[in-house]
Amino acid sequence: MQEMKDTARALVRISFDGRVHKTFRGHLAKERFENEVRVLKHLEEKGCLFVPRLLESDPEQLKIVTTNCGTRVDQVNSERLKELFAELEPYGVRHEDRELRNITYRTSDGRFCIIDFEFATILDGGDNVVSLKPSAAQ
Repeated sequence: MQEMKDTARALVRISFDGRVHKTFRGHLAKERFENEVRVLKHLEEKGCLFVPRLLESDPEQLKIVTTNCGTRVDQVNSERLKELFAELEPYGVRHEDRELRNITYRTSDGRFCIIDFEFATILDGGDNVVSLKPSAAQ
């Protein structure tokens, strides 16, 4: 497997078959894992096609396996970045980590995609709205 990210919060690797393996660790790892699983399932139910598909989740290991949404991009102008994240809102999700590192480009259809939903908020969650948006203190 090729290591893509190794931080205090997550280890991300891409397997030889292209699937993305993400293991959560560190601060609120269980909650971030559960939130990303919940958001990815919600987006799939809503038919959102520019995010990863959840293939497996292991709550014991705090690990998910998803489809690959392409390669990270080096630059996108700030207006386009805002537009990309705004595309999630009709699907009932607000991405709470709206940074370039969470945008990929899928060459198969020429589509920018959005990844990394551990801090995202499901907007139509009624009284059960959960946000793990990081504060400056974390």
